[in-house]
Amino acid sequence: EALRKIITTLAMKNEEIQSFIYSLKQMLLNVEANSTKVQEDLEAEFQSLFSVLEELKEGMLMKIKQDRASRTYELQNQLAACTRALESSEELLETANQTLQAMDRQDFPQAAKQIKDGVTMAPAFRLSLKAKVSDNMSHLMVDFAQERQMLQALKFLPVPSAPVIDLAESLVADNCVTLVWRMPDEDSKIDHYVLEYRRTNFEGPPRLKEDQPWMVIEGIRQTEYTLTGLKFDMKYMNFRVKACNKAVAGEFSEPVTLETPAFMFRLDASTSHQNLRVDDLSVEWDAMGGKVQDIKAREKDGKGRTASPINSPARGTPSPKRMPSGRGGRDRFTAESYTVLGDTLIDGGEHYWEVRYEPDSKAFGVGVAYRSLGRFEQLGKTAASWCLHVNNWLQVSFTAKHANKVKVLDAPVPDCLGVHCDFHQGLLSFYNGRTKQVLHTFKTRFTQPLLPAFTVWCGSFQVTTGLQVPSSVRCLQKRGSATSSSNTSLT
Repeated sequence: EALRKIITTLAMKNEEIQSFIYSLKQMLLNVEANSTKVQEDLEAEFQSLFSVLEELKEGMLMKIKQDRASRTYELQNQLAACTRALESSEELLETANQTLQAMDRQDFPQAAKQIKDGVTMAPAFRLSLKAKVSDNMSHLMVDFAQERQMLQALKFLPVPSAPVIDLAESLVADNCVTLVWRMPDEDSKIDHYVLEYRRTNFEGPPRLKEDQPWMVIEGIRQTEYTLTGLKFDMKYMNFRVKACNKAVAGEFSEPVTLETPAFMFRLDASTSHQNLRVDDLSVEWDAMGGKVQDIKAREKDGKGRTASPINSPARGTPSPKRMPSGRGGRDRFTAESYTVLGDTLIDGGEHYWEVRYEPDSKAFGVGVAYRSLGRFEQLGKTAASWCLHVNNWLQVSFTAKHANKVKVLDAPVPDCLGVHCDFHQGLLSFYNGRTKQVLHTFKTRFTQPLLPAFTVWCGSFQVTTGLQVPSSVRCLQKRGSATSSSNTSLT
């Protein structure tokens, strides 16, 4: 047995060595391939530099040629004009000498006058005896001493330093994260940054082995970036950044963990009415969702027909004795209480979620309820629940309900409703989810933990959780501009 153990250990060691040999051989191949690639890249860069220099040289030579041609043209024109003037002057001089030597005094005055007129109009007196252009070409001289030093200083690109994330400047708000970082050393060669992030439920440094993969954002040109439209379905997010130049990427920054507080819940299918098909955060009303025998039993008792929740025969049915245990241990909602609850209690703090319902739903309600809400009870018809209710059955109505008291809301019915619950302040506010316009506010004192509550009849809805309280909602609450009303005003 001891020998077998020794042999097994040796065999494992041999496998490790074989694996390491394969890794070394692969590295040798990679060195050959990578060195060939960087050599080709270097040659391409130098060729590109030669091309730039050659293009620059051609441009400068063209400038010299153009300047030479322009000066030559001006000087040749001036030389031709001077030559013609000189020839004209010499002819006049010859004529004058001949006139002075003539013996015929009778013709002398006329000849002298002609000479005088010829001298007066001679081109020689209209010439400028100053060259129009200079022969100095020093303005086209070059000195590449500085550029030569720069070229001599060319070297391989350094690996960028790892950025430093500035937590003091970073911000988490409105389901957005703005991350700010800086470089420890100035580096003008940086081309872009790469940001990676992932969600986690663990506080502190990121764990090496974690189920959540890193999400990558490339091509960031600035030293900050804002992630928008996030869903905070975990408690924290890890972030790290690396800098890249044209050739190589540096090391990642020290990862940081930011808390992303938000209200996250799922719909508790064990609470839902049998006619509601629950899929995580979406619900669809199904007339045939219940068991056939249950439908027949209700028909026998006169309760099986489909009725509007607001005109339900079960409206006057007294609720059975409430069970003191949690909702999970009770029967699901039944009769015309087409209700489903969330699975997470609200017992403090501020929370926000949104719900979108199909506009053609016959009836829809959203709000909160104590978990003691009876299985036959409908939202807003007891002291254990508060809600906004949309009714498209027979007549359209948009109301706030609590303790069987109703207040008609004078506002258009939005297709997205936002719910804000401040447990300690006793505030439950409803908003237009798109414009954040306040629709109604209940002001009360919650005596028990709450659960998100929803009801739908002949329709469907979709809940969005993992949301932070929007800044605009906080501002409205702080300014006191939200339209609040006490429970006693629901008449």
